[in-house]
Amino acid sequence: MSVVESVKSVMVPVHPEGLKFVAIFAVIALILWWIWTPLGVVGGILSVWCAYFFRNPERHTPTRAGLVISPADGVVQMILDVTPPPELELGDEPRTRISIFMNVFNVHVNRSPMTGTIVRKVYTPGAFVNASLDKASEDNERMSIVLATETGKSVAFVQIAGLVARRILSFVNEGDSLQAGERFGLIRFGSRVDVYLDDGMVPMVSVGQLAIAGETVIADEQSSEEQRWAEIR
Repeated sequence: MSVVESVKSVMVPVHPEGLKFVAIFAVIALILWWIWTPLGVVGGILSVWCAYFFRNPERHTPTRAGLVISPADGVVQMILDVTPPPELELGDEPRTRISIFMNVFNVHVNRSPMTGTIVRKVYTPGAFVNASLDKASEDNERMSIVLATETGKSVAFVQIAGLVARRILSFVNEGDSLQAGERFGLIRFGSRVDVYLDDGMVPMVSVGQLAIAGETVIADEQSSEEQRWAEIR
C-alpha cells in the first residue's frame, strides 16, 4: 500500500449528517479545556471519536446480478428462517433473515444490498432494547424497505435502532431506484440491519463473520451451496 493509500484509509470523509455532531463535540471540548485542561483532552478524544463514528468511506461493490451485498458493517449475528414483520407485506411464509449487528465503532452508513426499485418503505416506532436480541426485530424502532430487484425477486432490509441509537435516517423514498452498494441511510450510535431474502437466495456468510457494507457478499441467487458454517480458529 502506498503512502497516499495509507493516508486515505485513515482520513475518511465524514458524512454530512455527522458534521453538526462533530461541531457540537468540538465546542464542548473547547469549553471543557477552558474549565480544566484534562477535561478538554477528554473532550478532544470524544470529538475525534464522533468524527470516526460518522466516517463515510468509499467501497468496492461486486456488480454481478443476483448477489446480495451486506447493507451494514458489523458481525453476522443471526441467520434464521422467520416470518417477515407484517409491515413489509411479504406474506406469512418464512424467509431467511440475516441479521448484522453494528457496534459504536462500526461505520453506520447503510447501503442497498441489491439493485432495484423501492416498492415499500415503512417507519415503525418502538422500543430501544438491545439490538442483539432477536425480539428487537419486532419490538424496536425500525425503518423497513422492500426492494423489487432487477432479477424479478424481492429483498427487504430493516434498520433497527438499539440501546443507544435514537434516530434512524433514510435518504430514499418509495419509487426510488437503488444500485447495489448505494447509500440509503444511517443509524446513529449502535444498531442492527436485518435482510430478508427471497426464495433461491442462498446465504454465503456464517454466524460470527465480520461483514463490510457494500462489499461482502452475504447471499447469492445463483448458488446451490448449503448454508455455511464456520469455526473460530
